[in-house]
Amino acid sequence: MAKFFGPIGYAVLKETKPGVWKEVITERDHRGDVIQWTRRSESSGDINDNINITNEISIVADPFANENVKSIRYVKFMGANWKVSSVRVQYPRLILTIGGLYNGKQA
Repeated sequence: MAKFFGPIGYAVLKETKPGVWKEVITERDHRGDVIQWTRRSESSGDINDNINITNEISIVADPFANENVKSIRYVKFMGANWKVSSVRVQYPRLILTIGGLYNGKQA
């Protein structure tokens, strides 16, 4: 099993003005294990195929991660940001399943 250490992006609500709340991306470093390592190419009719990975990363959850499970957006893995498609809670760990590239807001 490979080891993992890297940032995970959370979309946390912050009050920017009185009564106005906005999602702000916050990155926090976590450590854990890469449980499953799968890569696949999808033909999309474009010149280049889309590359998706279906990896599972098990991280040791700190109190911030436990409180903000619903806010996890991406994981920085192998030099790219990958969107988190699902999270399983297995206390004291969180099992993150990551899929395609994440193209949303970043920290």
